[in-house]
This record gives sequence, structure tokens and C-alpha cells, in this order.
Amino acid sequence: MGDQFDVMVPVRVDLSGGWTDVNPYCTDFGGEVVNFTINKFVKANINLSGEVSYNFDIPIGSGLGTSGSVNVARIALLRKSENLSLSEIAEAAYQAEIKSGNKCGRQDQWAATFGGFNRFMFHGENVEIMPFEPARSAVKWVKKHLIIAHTGISHKSGEIQDQVWSRYEAGDKEVIEGLHRIRHITRKLADSLQRDQRQLFVESLNGVSSAIDTIDKSINAPFLSVIQPLIEDSSVMAWKALGAGSGGCAAILCHPLHIKKVRGEISKSGWKLIEWDYENTGIRMK
Repeated sequence: MGDQFDVMVPVRVDLSGGWTDVNPYCTDFGGEVVNFTINKFVKANINLSGEVSYNFDIPIGSGLGTSGSVNVARIALLRKSENLSLSEIAEAAYQAEIKSGNKCGRQDQWAATFGGFNRFMFHGENVEIMPFEPARSAVKWVKKHLIIAHTGISHKSGEIQDQVWSRYEAGDKEVIEGLHRIRHITRKLADSLQRDQRQLFVESLNGVSSAIDTIDKSINAPFLSVIQPLIEDSSVMAWKALGAGSGGCAAILCHPLHIKKVRGEISKSGWKLIEWDYENTGIRMK
């Protein structure tokens, strides 16, 4: 397909708040996420018979919200004549994913549709787009120090979600406490970006990973053999599994003096470094 496409939709990096955008938590307590889109895309074409074909910069199962981007692209093409608003496209894409049997939240579809840095709040079935403008110096600093790496292990988002939410429904205190911590940390992380408080950003990203461990240790487990030694020798300041984890991509925040070393060790491990930049535009239609 090359550069010929009818619609192009970016994927996202979820910094904090994932899981809290999912029902029933966001109905019970309200959820909040901070994410940004990157210049990796799902591109799609529709033929005369109404069939949609896709081209992927990043595979599904990467933890970058690719399936959400697919559904956004599909809805945009199949319902083009309806002149849907951006929020209507995002909501229809979310509903399509739920109907397919994948338990998920709404952050992926909204990020893919709107693009850029986002701070979303979730109240039951409603999404609120919060005013959010990170300091330019913070945005540059994150770009310089954050590595995105793909393990090559394809995660099964639905299976992990089912496991966590069945425990939540049963009143599991660790799951509930972990989700509360993530929601609380998300506000700190948003603040760290707006005020360019770098130590607070490091603490917040580490806090998210720690809270995820409280929810389910299997989410972070596949990454630890590569990342743990780099944390122990202070080459890596913080990290988190992207998406539902248990494979896919990780975001790794390097110490300023050890970026080259971390890139080398990650590559040596067999993980694939993803060269990325920010993408400030969401869905693009021809």
C-alpha cells in the first residue's frame, strides 16, 4: 500500500492511568489517564465492495493500543458518510471493540482519534478531555531519555483483563488498592509534565510500575530479566509495561549518562528498539 491510504491513525504510549479507564472501576471511582501518540500508524484503505484492508507500522499485541487504532480507522471509513464528530468516532470504535469480546477502556480510541498529549478523565460511560499542556522543556526531556522497546512477546490483552477484573469483582483488596494508587499517581505525573518536575516524573513512572505489580505480578514479569539489571546499576531511572503488559512494548527512561549503554543492552537482549517521535495529529482522512 505504501503511502496510499484512505485513513491514517496513530498509536499511543500510555504513561499512567491505564486500567482505571475500564469499567467497572471508572464507574465505581472514576478513572484518569495521561498518554501521547507517536509517529507509528495504522493505515487503512476501503475498496469498492466496502472491505477494509490495513497496513501496520506496529503489530497488534504491542501494547501501543493498536487494536484501538484499527477500530478508529474502520469506523472512520465505514461510516464516513455520517460526518461523525471525533468523539463519536472514538466512542463507536470503543463499542466495536467491546462487541468483539475484548474488555478494554476508552483511552486507546480517544488517543488515536485526537492525537498529541492527552489527559482524559472517565466517569462511567463518559469521557472528559482535560486541558493539558506539558512544558516544552519536559516534552523534549522525555523524548531524549525515553526508549520504547518491543520484546517480541505478543501479549493477550483480553486474558489479562479478564483475570484482573474477575479479582476486582470478587473484592480483591490488592487489585482495588493498586488501581487507586494508579489513579492517584496519574495526577502527580500530569503535574510533573506541566511543571517540568523531572524527579517527580521519575517517581511517578516508578510508582505506576509498583502499583501494577500490586494488581498482578505477571504483567511486568516478562520484562524483568532485561530491565532489572539496568535498574540495579542505575542505567535506567524508571520504566513501565505499555498497555496490558505481559509482553509487547516497554517504555524505559534512561539515566542521562547511560542512554547509549541502555540502547546497546536492550538490542543485545533481542528486543527491538522502536525509533519514535511525537505525533500531534490524531486521525487523518483523505
